[in-house]
Amino acid sequence: MSQEGGGMEIKMYLIAGLGNPGRQYDMTRHNIGFEVIDYMADQYNVKVKKLKFKGLYADTVIAGEKAILLKPQTYMNLSGESVRDFADFYKIPAENIIIINDDINLAAGRLRIRAKGSAGGHNGLKSIIYQLNSDNFPRIRIGVDSPVREKMDLADFVLARFTKEEIPVLEESIILTKKAVEEIILGGIESAMNKYNR
Repeated sequence: MSQEGGGMEIKMYLIAGLGNPGRQYDMTRHNIGFEVIDYMADQYNVKVKKLKFKGLYADTVIAGEKAILLKPQTYMNLSGESVRDFADFYKIPAENIIIINDDINLAAGRLRIRAKGSAGGHNGLKSIIYQLNSDNFPRIRIGVDSPVREKMDLADFVLARFTKEEIPVLEESIILTKKAVEEIILGGIESAMNKYNR
Protein backbone atom coordinates (compact mmCIF):
# COMPACT_ATOMS: atom_id res chain seq x y z
CA MET A 1 0.00 0.00 0.00
CA SER A 2 1.45 3.32 -1.05
CA GLN A 3 1.09 6.52 0.87
CA GLU A 4 -0.46 9.52 -0.83
CA GLY A 5 1.52 12.73 -0.56
CA GLY A 6 0.63 15.86 -2.50
CA GLY A 7 -0.78 13.83 -5.36
CA MET A 8 2.45 11.84 -5.63
CA GLU A 9 2.45 8.18 -4.73
CA ILE A 10 5.35 7.33 -2.45
CA LYS A 11 6.47 3.76 -2.43
CA MET A 12 8.72 2.35 0.22
CA TYR A 13 11.08 -0.59 -0.03
CA LEU A 14 12.65 -2.76 2.64
CA ILE A 15 16.02 -4.25 1.72
CA ALA A 16 17.05 -6.84 4.29
CA GLY A 17 20.41 -8.59 4.20
CA LEU A 18 20.50 -11.74 6.29
CA GLY A 19 23.24 -12.75 8.70
CA ASN A 20 24.17 -13.34 12.32
CA PRO A 21 25.07 -10.48 14.68
CA GLY A 22 28.45 -10.49 16.41
CA ARG A 23 32.04 -9.89 15.42
CA GLN A 24 32.79 -13.60 15.19
CA TYR A 25 30.46 -13.86 12.20
CA ASP A 26 31.96 -11.00 10.16
CA MET A 27 32.91 -12.08 6.63
CA THR A 28 31.52 -15.61 7.08
CA ARG A 29 29.58 -17.23 4.25
CA HIS A 30 26.27 -17.01 6.08
CA ASN A 31 26.73 -13.24 6.53
CA ILE A 32 27.04 -12.19 2.91
CA GLY A 33 23.66 -10.42 3.25
CA PHE A 34 25.07 -8.19 6.00
CA GLU A 35 28.13 -7.44 3.83
CA VAL A 36 25.85 -6.25 1.00
CA ILE A 37 23.86 -3.96 3.32
CA ASP A 38 27.10 -2.48 4.73
CA TYR A 39 28.41 -1.88 1.21
CA MET A 40 25.13 -0.27 0.09
CA ALA A 41 25.04 1.96 3.18
CA ASP A 42 28.59 3.06 2.43
CA GLN A 43 27.68 3.84 -1.19
CA TYR A 44 24.59 5.83 -0.15
CA ASN A 45 26.52 7.54 2.63
CA VAL A 46 24.31 6.35 5.48
CA LYS A 47 25.08 4.32 8.60
CA VAL A 48 23.15 1.18 9.55
CA LYS A 49 23.18 2.04 13.23
CA LYS A 50 19.63 2.83 14.32
CA LEU A 51 18.00 0.04 16.33
CA LYS A 52 14.32 -0.84 16.04
CA PHE A 53 12.23 -4.01 15.82
CA LYS A 54 15.22 -6.28 16.58
CA GLY A 55 17.17 -4.86 13.65
CA LEU A 56 19.86 -2.32 12.79
CA TYR A 57 18.68 -0.07 9.99
CA ALA A 58 19.20 3.11 7.98
CA ASP A 59 16.80 5.22 5.92
CA THR A 60 17.89 6.09 2.41
CA VAL A 61 16.63 6.71 -1.13
CA ILE A 62 17.27 4.17 -3.89
CA ALA A 63 16.40 4.92 -7.52
CA GLY A 64 14.22 7.81 -6.33
CA GLU A 65 12.22 5.68 -3.88
CA LYS A 66 12.30 5.65 -0.07
CA ALA A 67 14.07 2.59 1.26
CA ILE A 68 15.15 1.01 4.50
CA LEU A 69 18.40 -0.96 4.69
CA LEU A 70 18.01 -3.62 7.39
CA LYS A 71 20.26 -6.09 9.19
CA PRO A 72 18.06 -8.24 11.48
CA GLN A 73 19.83 -8.84 14.81
CA THR A 74 17.86 -11.92 15.87
CA TYR A 75 20.23 -14.54 14.42
CA MET A 76 19.44 -16.10 11.10
CA ASN A 77 16.68 -18.51 12.17
CA LEU A 78 14.45 -15.69 13.48
CA SER A 79 15.16 -13.07 10.76
CA GLY A 80 11.46 -12.96 9.86
CA GLU A 81 10.50 -11.33 13.17
CA SER A 82 12.40 -8.14 12.39
CA VAL A 83 11.34 -8.13 8.72
CA ARG A 84 7.66 -8.58 9.66
CA ASP A 85 7.73 -5.78 12.25
CA PHE A 86 9.28 -3.32 9.78
CA ALA A 87 6.82 -4.35 7.06
CA ASP A 88 3.84 -3.94 9.42
CA PHE A 89 4.96 -0.61 10.84
CA TYR A 90 5.77 1.02 7.49
CA LYS A 91 2.94 -0.74 5.59
CA ILE A 92 5.39 -2.26 3.09
CA PRO A 93 3.80 -4.94 0.88
CA ALA A 94 5.66 -8.24 0.43
CA GLU A 95 6.53 -7.46 -3.21
CA ASN A 96 8.51 -4.40 -2.00
CA ILE A 97 10.59 -6.43 0.45
CA ILE A 98 13.91 -7.48 -1.10
CA ILE A 99 15.82 -10.17 0.79
CA ILE A 100 19.53 -10.82 0.26
CA ASN A 101 20.92 -14.14 1.47
CA ASP A 102 23.63 -16.74 0.96
CA ASP A 103 23.07 -19.89 -1.12
CA ILE A 104 25.17 -23.04 -0.80
CA ASN A 105 23.73 -24.44 -4.03
CA LEU A 106 25.39 -21.76 -6.16
CA ALA A 107 29.06 -21.35 -7.02
CA ALA A 108 30.81 -18.56 -5.10
CA GLY A 109 29.78 -15.17 -6.42
CA ARG A 110 26.90 -16.28 -8.65
CA LEU A 111 23.62 -14.40 -8.29
CA ARG A 112 20.14 -15.86 -8.54
CA ILE A 113 17.26 -13.41 -8.43
CA ARG A 114 13.71 -14.64 -7.96
CA ALA A 115 10.37 -12.83 -7.62
CA LYS A 116 9.05 -15.37 -5.11
CA GLY A 117 9.35 -19.02 -4.12
CA SER A 118 10.20 -21.49 -1.39
CA ALA A 119 12.94 -21.14 1.21
CA GLY A 120 15.10 -23.74 -0.56
CA GLY A 121 16.28 -25.01 2.83
CA HIS A 122 17.50 -21.57 3.99
CA ASN A 123 16.48 -20.94 7.61
CA GLY A 124 16.41 -17.16 7.26
CA LEU A 125 14.05 -17.35 4.28
CA LYS A 126 11.94 -19.96 6.10
CA SER A 127 11.49 -17.56 9.01
CA ILE A 128 10.55 -14.65 6.72
CA ILE A 129 8.02 -16.73 4.76
CA TYR A 130 6.50 -17.93 8.03
CA GLN A 131 6.29 -14.46 9.61
CA LEU A 132 4.96 -12.70 6.49
CA ASN A 133 2.67 -15.63 5.72
CA SER A 134 3.80 -15.19 2.12
CA ASP A 135 6.64 -16.23 -0.18
CA ASN A 136 5.72 -13.49 -2.64
CA PHE A 137 8.79 -11.29 -2.07
CA PRO A 138 11.87 -10.79 -4.28
CA ARG A 139 15.10 -12.35 -3.12
CA ILE A 140 18.68 -12.16 -4.33
CA ARG A 141 20.65 -15.28 -3.49
CA ILE A 142 24.43 -15.05 -3.57
CA GLY A 143 26.40 -18.23 -4.14
CA VAL A 144 28.88 -19.11 -1.39
CA ASP A 145 29.87 -22.52 -2.81
CA SER A 146 28.99 -25.94 -1.48
CA PRO A 147 30.13 -27.76 1.68
CA VAL A 148 30.08 -31.01 -0.32
CA ARG A 149 32.94 -29.83 -2.50
CA GLU A 150 34.90 -28.72 0.56
CA LYS A 151 33.98 -31.96 2.41
CA MET A 152 32.80 -29.94 5.40
CA ASP A 153 29.85 -30.12 7.76
CA LEU A 154 27.13 -27.67 6.61
CA ALA A 155 27.07 -25.63 9.86
CA ASP A 156 30.87 -25.38 9.96
CA PHE A 157 30.95 -24.42 6.30
CA VAL A 158 28.44 -21.54 6.38
CA LEU A 159 30.06 -20.12 9.51
CA ALA A 160 33.55 -20.30 7.96
CA ARG A 161 35.23 -17.27 6.43
CA PHE A 162 35.81 -16.87 2.72
CA THR A 163 39.20 -17.89 1.37
CA LYS A 164 41.64 -15.29 0.01
CA GLU A 165 40.91 -16.52 -3.53
CA GLU A 166 37.15 -16.14 -3.06
CA ILE A 167 37.18 -12.59 -1.70
CA PRO A 168 37.58 -10.75 -5.06
CA VAL A 169 34.76 -12.88 -6.52
CA LEU A 170 32.53 -12.09 -3.56
CA GLU A 171 33.37 -8.39 -3.69
CA GLU A 172 32.24 -8.33 -7.31
CA SER A 173 29.00 -10.13 -6.39
CA ILE A 174 28.33 -7.56 -3.63
CA ILE A 175 28.68 -4.71 -6.15
CA LEU A 176 26.39 -6.52 -8.61
CA THR A 177 23.82 -7.18 -5.87
CA LYS A 178 23.59 -3.45 -5.14
CA LYS A 179 23.00 -2.85 -8.87
CA ALA A 180 20.39 -5.62 -8.93
CA VAL A 181 18.50 -4.04 -6.00
CA GLU A 182 18.49 -0.70 -7.85
CA GLU A 183 17.25 -2.42 -11.01
CA ILE A 184 14.42 -4.20 -9.14
CA ILE A 185 13.24 -0.82 -7.84
CA LEU A 186 13.79 1.07 -11.08
CA GLY A 187 12.98 -1.45 -13.81
CA GLY A 188 11.20 -4.30 -12.05
CA ILE A 189 12.11 -7.84 -11.07
CA GLU A 190 12.06 -9.28 -14.62
CA SER A 191 14.57 -6.71 -15.82
CA ALA A 192 16.84 -7.42 -12.82
CA MET A 193 16.62 -11.18 -13.47
CA ASN A 194 17.53 -10.71 -17.13
CA LYS A 195 20.50 -8.51 -16.30
CA TYR A 196 21.99 -10.11 -13.21
CA ASN A 197 21.08 -13.81 -13.02
CA ARG A 198 24.29 -15.56 -13.97
